[in-house]
Amino acid sequence: MTSSAEMGFGKWRKRLWPIHSFELKKLLPLLLIKFLISVNYGILTVLKDTLVVTSRGSGAEVIPVLKGWVVLPVAILAALGYSKLSNVLSKRRLLFTVHAIFLSIIFIYGFILLPYSDFFSPHHTSDLLTQKFNGRFTHWIALYRNWTHALLFVTAELWGSMVILLMFWGYANDISSVNEAKRSYNIYIAAGDVAAILVGPLVAYMARMTLHLPYTSTVQYLIILVLFIGGIVMTAYWWMNKYVLTDKRYFNPQIATTPKKEKVKMSLREGFLQVIKSRYLLGIAIMVVAYGLCISLVEVSWKATLKQQFPQPADYQAFTSKVTSLVGVVALITSLFLGGGIIRYFGWHLSAQLTPIIVGLSGATFFLMLLNKSFLAQLSPILGITPLTLLVMFGAVQNILSKAAKYSFFDPTKEMSFIPLDQEAKVKGKAAIDVVGTRLGKSGSAWIQIGLIDMLGASSVLSIPHLLLPIVTIATISWILSVKSLSKRFDAKQQEQLTAAQSTT
Repeated sequence: MTSSAEMGFGKWRKRLWPIHSFELKKLLPLLLIKFLISVNYGILTVLKDTLVVTSRGSGAEVIPVLKGWVVLPVAILAALGYSKLSNVLSKRRLLFTVHAIFLSIIFIYGFILLPYSDFFSPHHTSDLLTQKFNGRFTHWIALYRNWTHALLFVTAELWGSMVILLMFWGYANDISSVNEAKRSYNIYIAAGDVAAILVGPLVAYMARMTLHLPYTSTVQYLIILVLFIGGIVMTAYWWMNKYVLTDKRYFNPQIATTPKKEKVKMSLREGFLQVIKSRYLLGIAIMVVAYGLCISLVEVSWKATLKQQFPQPADYQAFTSKVTSLVGVVALITSLFLGGGIIRYFGWHLSAQLTPIIVGLSGATFFLMLLNKSFLAQLSPILGITPLTLLVMFGAVQNILSKAAKYSFFDPTKEMSFIPLDQEAKVKGKAAIDVVGTRLGKSGSAWIQIGLIDMLGASSVLSIPHLLLPIVTIATISWILSVKSLSKRFDAKQQEQLTAAQSTT
């Protein structure tokens, strides 16, 4: 007779690990891939922020310049290239080609541009420009001065949107059914959370190992690790294609995806038109853009306070790597104990609404703290810390909660919403939304911040929180309304997919 304790343990085991044993041959390689590409993303994120913000003549204000005027155009070109390649290459070759391009750029930066950055950087003309404009537009001059570090920044930004969102999740969506996604997607998210947890100690270990060397050596050791991990990822994809997806127990196109018509080639422009014409895809796009807008508006202001607190690259990197690890810890806990269970038991709609609520409320609170410095001055002695430290710590909490919500609720619900779509909408519509839509939200926030700074003649993004607060509020409300509308269409699409699958069996 089964005891109540055993029944309770079995219930919790199913909640945390709702996977059948025969599915492990498919699940474990995908877990490994998600874990490794997330480790690389974490390392690249720590490096790109540290190098760009703490470089000569730079600051946090250069981040919106990069995101708005460099990353977005490059993202559009990358999406165009991906769209063209998807019409020419098989999915397997497309995966390998994209990864090889990213790893090649990272190698060039680490072992050609970085060691000779003073040679490649136009410091003399940058100093002349700074004098000419009397210290104004320093964020634009910093981009010109530190273009080599900007290359790594752009590569790291696109790694998140292309290698993780487009390549991995597109691959998972293509070989999974909605039922599999409900049971496995939060496990993939948890793999990314574990990776984030390990990034902090890993970066700290590399820093200690190269403590007697210049900071450039620390960066190069981390880049060697990124390249090695990239090779393992490509090997894992090859193994999946050769030994897993050839077995119909793990991948049956008639069940895993909506039956498709003969493939029709579609340009990225047509993909955009498809997004605009489809209220379903447009709803996903609004979610993605709103998230990018809200998180970036708050994050740049937080990083400006962070630069004031930690002006040295090693100190800045140490703090951001700890924040990255804490993001992983919180996201892992919420993914294992809340994310999957909430999606399975409370449905897509409630799960998708949690992220705008968390991001919007915490972001608005951070801006209110920036606007009420007298309140900070009264509160700081009670807590035994300076007002600047209080801002840095609350900004870190806001960043941790927002990203944990993204990984635990936003990413799985967004990816699930693509599954009921036909193949053309998945490939081209997802490319348009993930690569360009993600960048559009972040770039939109960049245009807003830089436009306000230049228009008002402000010296820092910390001068405009009173203008950023209402923008975050409006974006959050639009996001919540879009999720409500999309939820009804998702349920209808899922029913259509099930009906179509039953008609083919």
